[in-house]
Amino acid sequence: MGERFVISDMDGVIYRGKNMIKGADEFVARMLESKTPFLFLTNNSEQTPLDLQRKLEGLGIHGLTEKNFITSAMATAEFLKEQRPGGSAWVIGGAGLSNALYNAGYSITENNPDYVVVGKTRHYDFDLIKRAVRLISNGARFIATNPDVVDPMEDGLEPACGSLLAPIELATGRKPYVVGKPNSLMMLIARKQLGARASQTMMIGDRMDTDIVGGMEAGMRTCLVLSGVTDREMIDTFPYRPHFVFDTIGDIYPEKLY
Repeated sequence: MGERFVISDMDGVIYRGKNMIKGADEFVARMLESKTPFLFLTNNSEQTPLDLQRKLEGLGIHGLTEKNFITSAMATAEFLKEQRPGGSAWVIGGAGLSNALYNAGYSITENNPDYVVVGKTRHYDFDLIKRAVRLISNGARFIATNPDVVDPMEDGLEPACGSLLAPIELATGRKPYVVGKPNSLMMLIARKQLGARASQTMMIGDRMDTDIVGGMEAGMRTCLVLSGVTDREMIDTFPYRPHFVFDTIGDIYPEKLY
């Protein structure tokens, strides 16, 4: 069927918190050995591609470069660059989000910004909520990097971007435009980076409501792993199904994906 391409989520697929999921290093080694073009796509907006490369190296996963990663922060910056080149934003989020916006030619300011952009961050308080509500009420457009409510960690779950959005949505009565998964826009940006067609591409993830539905709506084949937030019993509660289901990414071989 020609060249094959793989796009894989990271949180809950490659690692949980600071722990590598069993077999993730073997999966990456197989992708590199088979020369299968692949990209790690993550809704995590806190870290840069270099941060992620170094994190995986620290877990024992080697051979990757910055070009193997795309984050929801990068996709958000690309979207805003297309919508309003040279615009401005006020940001609730980590360094990865600010860095991506700067790289896209955006200024970050609280002085009448074009957008309020929210991503996951551990630095979140009432004052930030108040400032976001004021800016959105005064006309700033509301953007979110991703809708995930929780992220899987080594000791359970922790609040993610969607949890931070909730009080701002309630206070303003406005919903943000969400760039990250399951928005197929992020999938299209990733495929463009790989130079792949949808029919050639497999999306691997641990979430039915972001990874699998996003890949499906983008026309890709989909593969669910059960190492994150989804267990086997939950699959039947959704009106769509993945093409493949594996316990962990360590069970996946390139030739098994098509």
